[in-house]
Amino acid sequence: MSESERPFSLRSVALAAFLPTLLFSIGEGAIIPLIPIVAHNLGASLAVAGLVAAMVLVGELVGDIPSGWVVSRIGERSSMIWASLLAIVAIIVCIIAPNPLVLGIGIFLVGLATAVFALARHAFMTSYVPVAYRARALSTLGGIFRAGWFIGPFIAAGLIHLTGGTQIVFWVFVACCLAAAVTLLLLPDPESTFGPAQVAVAPDGSVRSAGEELAAEEAQGLFRTIWSYRAVLVRLGTGAGLIGAMRASRMVIIPLWAVSIGISEPDTALIIGIAGAIDFALFYASGQIMDRFGRIWTALPSMIGLGIGHLVLSVTADQPANVEWFIGVAMFLSLANGIGSGLLMTTGADLAPKNNPAPFLGAWRFTGDLGSAAAPLAVSGVTALVSLSVASGVMGVLGLLGAGLLWRYLPRYIPHVKTPKRPRRS
Repeated sequence: MSESERPFSLRSVALAAFLPTLLFSIGEGAIIPLIPIVAHNLGASLAVAGLVAAMVLVGELVGDIPSGWVVSRIGERSSMIWASLLAIVAIIVCIIAPNPLVLGIGIFLVGLATAVFALARHAFMTSYVPVAYRARALSTLGGIFRAGWFIGPFIAAGLIHLTGGTQIVFWVFVACCLAAAVTLLLLPDPESTFGPAQVAVAPDGSVRSAGEELAAEEAQGLFRTIWSYRAVLVRLGTGAGLIGAMRASRMVIIPLWAVSIGISEPDTALIIGIAGAIDFALFYASGQIMDRFGRIWTALPSMIGLGIGHLVLSVTADQPANVEWFIGVAMFLSLANGIGSGLLMTTGADLAPKNNPAPFLGAWRFTGDLGSAAAPLAVSGVTALVSLSVASGVMGVLGLLGAGLLWRYLPRYIPHVKTPKRPRRS
């Protein structure tokens, strides 16, 4: 049997893609919920702490543009290794940060590293996973990312409880990035494990792996592609941006709210970890609902839930049971977010031209990340001008507006095709 005919199983990519992703996500999941707390401990106000937390998403947005160039030039595995090393440098900056400004620079670099790592692992799947298995592989990859985001906070909570400080959590990310890089370095050449990579011919006639070409196509002419598809991007793309905004807002507002009502660092990490478990548990159910009933049946419940959750949170700050309200809303927001798992990736794939999807997917991902980066900045600005409660209320209203956009345009652009029923046996 030749290498190209080797039977494929998802277990074969566990070490090469799933394990490094899990390690990177555990490290990131450990630090992200605590960034506002660390910034606050360095003297930042609530608004500035929110701004520092936003830097990871701003870094991802900025990193969307050069990440395609990096992956197409040095390859998928090398890109993941260098992204892990960049994340280690970024975390060291965070550890030695004497003030919120330096901490923000370190967190921005974490975002850049995350953008490169995310595109590289997607490109790796494109190169080495057969098309027949690709959807399952990407779905599993997304689930592993969410698994890291609920394991990380539990590790953080335990370490903070044992040591009494938050700095130890940054070393968790360092250890995870080192482990991911070593795993990738020690693996044999991918072609010896998976067989020859699927290849694509670039416009200049050069031949490279399908993943590297996908990354290159996503990076080229991004703003030209956005203009070419402006009709759908203004309508559904705005909805995608608001989905990204609500998800990012939740990531920033929850830890900021914990700081504002006096919840301790280990308790905050524990609450966010439990919420992450709810989020993780729903990623498969979300895909089933989308396939059986249509994209709208996860899009609307998710956005309405995220909007209502933010609105409810906005009126609970001065309640006698504000801690109980906070815990309940945190769990509800995770439920709403989890039911929309995979929505952006799925709708992007639905809308992309079949003959050349990469440029559109790059533009679609950029619009979602634009919303993700803008929301925490908006939360920080409104908090500085008015209060965190008002910022939460504003995001709640935006969530409901996003639900309206999706209700209006999703059925128009992505009509659901019902799965044919199996004939009954006589």
